[in-house]
Amino acid sequence: MIGSHRIQRIMLAVVFVVLAPLSLFAQESPQSSRYTISLANAAKHLISIKIELPAGLAERNLQLPVWYALYQIRDFSQYINWVHSSTPIKKIDKSEWRIAGAENGATIEYEIFADDAGPFGAQLNSHHAFFNLAEILMYPTDDRDSPMQIHFINVPTDWRVGTTLRPSGDGFAAHNYDELADSPVEISAFDETDFDQDGGHYRVIVDAAHGDYDTSKIMAMLQDVVHAEVSWMADRPFDTYLFIYHFPRDSEGGGMEHAYSTAIDLRQSMMQSDPHALQEISAHEFFHLWNVKRIRPQSLEPPDYTKENYTDALWFSEGFTSTVENYMLLRAKLLDKREYFAHLAAEIEDLENRPAHLTQSAEESSIDTWLEKYSYYRRPDRSVSYYEKGELLGVMLDLDIRSLTGGNRSLRDMFQWMNVNYAQKSVAFADSEGVRQAAETITRSNLAPFFDKYVSGTDEIPWNVFFKTVGLNLITEKAELPDVGFTASRNFDSPLTVNSVDENSAAQIAGLSNGDVILEVNGEPPGIDFASTMKGVRPGENLTLRTRNGKGERELSWKVNTRQELEFRITEQDNLTPQQKTRRAAWLKAESEQP
Repeated sequence: MIGSHRIQRIMLAVVFVVLAPLSLFAQESPQSSRYTISLANAAKHLISIKIELPAGLAERNLQLPVWYALYQIRDFSQYINWVHSSTPIKKIDKSEWRIAGAENGATIEYEIFADDAGPFGAQLNSHHAFFNLAEILMYPTDDRDSPMQIHFINVPTDWRVGTTLRPSGDGFAAHNYDELADSPVEISAFDETDFDQDGGHYRVIVDAAHGDYDTSKIMAMLQDVVHAEVSWMADRPFDTYLFIYHFPRDSEGGGMEHAYSTAIDLRQSMMQSDPHALQEISAHEFFHLWNVKRIRPQSLEPPDYTKENYTDALWFSEGFTSTVENYMLLRAKLLDKREYFAHLAAEIEDLENRPAHLTQSAEESSIDTWLEKYSYYRRPDRSVSYYEKGELLGVMLDLDIRSLTGGNRSLRDMFQWMNVNYAQKSVAFADSEGVRQAAETITRSNLAPFFDKYVSGTDEIPWNVFFKTVGLNLITEKAELPDVGFTASRNFDSPLTVNSVDENSAAQIAGLSNGDVILEVNGEPPGIDFASTMKGVRPGENLTLRTRNGKGERELSWKVNTRQELEFRITEQDNLTPQQKTRRAAWLKAESEQP
């Protein structure tokens, strides 16, 4: 996900995809549940929360979600220290409580620890508060669709509240719990700028050290990105959109999409080393306001916060978002075709070098996303990324659509059709089958073979069959590459961790083991993923790791060997036909040949 492996593969995979359900815009009823959140104990990361429930049933249950933001059961109730109620209360499972005698209303108070940094977490400290509210707020299970009020107290005098929740009285209001959960909150002495583009108003909040970012560059990039995407979709389903940025110096971060906002963390050093990193993640998250937040898989509608939510369509919801992300960067002239071809070749190379591409389909990878937190699952011989394969499937399907329609239709037409027929009608699509139906509708062709072979199946993708339509060749060459003797990966909020060590390798002889956490590589912090971490390693040189496991920290060192592996490159054909020239030009603009 960094360098040749692009940032979103690690930072966004499994991210995210809590969907705003169809009840988001339900009409408010007269009574609201009211939350009061106290920031008084920021030094200890402790939040005091009071819930005032209106009159209703005598017996009611309160649930704290077990997952949110990541496709992982994280059991946020592990952080609750105590719960009190004005009426009798009893805990009935690890994340649910039952109150009695609540017919005239009830008041519940509890204390919860919050120090999980990044866009997927909830954190309170002396510097700021950032909340994904589903991670700290219980909801009444019988009244999840009723309006909610939220109020923050004991906020430092120089802090402000940034959120897309609408102001109401002394706080904010949401139509229901799902909208509340889908509205992140930043509370700090943040910097805020704004701009207007194509009829929409954009707020940009940055909470970071002032010398670590350039506001003018961020604003210019965002104007290009949002213009490209809004015009491409011919739709702007909001009046105001909020970008929340953090640029930490000690964590990798990631991006989390929401219906009217996004929260993005990007390590400050990466902003310097990879000029494309911020624009990539910003373009990706912004396009999610259509694909995922409004063009929604049926199996994830509405979200169930109490257990895993399975879908076979993340290859589309996340992978195709990556496809479009790069198309939009091309349209905005933030990415050139040479960089794009290099990126595609690197993605193909990474997929082809994962043995699991022959055993796990894109659909299965989507379903198995709940296993991403386990290091063994992330091994190259165990799984593929629905981000990576999905992005490549998006490109191949786009090229196929163009071939089937003589260049008169493209992926843009498919997304616009899905937006009109699903999103704008508040109808969820039927997962993978719904994507196929959309593609077949705009092409008037049978696309079952494509989906059977490459989406639900594990057939090898004939890359050059698709690339030749735009005058490109994918070629492979044998190359001598450094062999470090192990692989590693990280899972969003966890550090880079070893998940396989080659038998009898120098790494194994030096003492490296599965599960070791990598703290430093040659004296420097590891990169966002394994590929970027090993980018500067050369054969014949010494590799020194500082690692940690259950026995403590230690330093390991060994000489890097060499291995032969196929490298992939995309080259342009000579003597292009007029049709290839026309089709390639339209493809790189993400348009049909006859818009």
